[in-house]
Amino acid sequence: MTTLILARHGLTHLTGPVLAGRTPGVALNDAGRAQAKGLAARLAQVPLAAVVSSPLDRCVQTAAAVAEERRAEVVTDDRFGECDYGEWTGRPIAELAREPLWQVVQAHPSAAAFPGGEALAAVQARAVAAVREWNARFGPEEAYLVCSHGDVIKAIVADALGLHLDQFQRITADPASVTVIRYTPLRPFLLRLNDVGGDVVRLPSAEGSESADGAVNLTGSDAAVGGGAGTT
Repeated sequence: MTTLILARHGLTHLTGPVLAGRTPGVALNDAGRAQAKGLAARLAQVPLAAVVSSPLDRCVQTAAAVAEERRAEVVTDDRFGECDYGEWTGRPIAELAREPLWQVVQAHPSAAAFPGGEALAAVQARAVAAVREWNARFGPEEAYLVCSHGDVIKAIVADALGLHLDQFQRITADPASVTVIRYTPLRPFLLRLNDVGGDVVRLPSAEGSESADGAVNLTGSDAAVGGGAGTT
């Protein structure tokens, strides 16, 4: 029963308002670095057979905080990298929400292919294949960490739950959140989802029409794009 611990990277200056995608040089900001340290502290007592990361800076930095606590190496795997959003990369979310493709991404993501980039179905296929390969490397009682991105984590969770990719927008992966899946010979079990280790005081209003910083939602969607910007 190999256990996969999925962690989303911490906050960056682009998380939320801009689709950062594979934009180079997007590092954790001060809040993100604090989140990475908090994540490392939360996982300090969990034995990890490996610390794996997307090759993008924000993920490597988050994973490095966890690895540093146990003097482990961070191994990068391109298959856990961010979706290639192609021509959408680096554009404001509010602007992208006016594109005809936006509604396809929201309601029928299995049919969505980003111009000059990647299809969401291909993202799920490569990420799930990577999970299966990494699972095979470890014993039944071992756990490993993968630090990745919102849409990649959501796609892996959808597969584990037996959900069609068109349902993956119903899943949220906040920055520095932890999602845990235990894989058995018969089926996967989702043990934790989007666990940020905080209280539940904000939950009744957290999904309202305003974002955490009070900005009005102008995207016409109630799904958290790319997993969501979380709270600071």
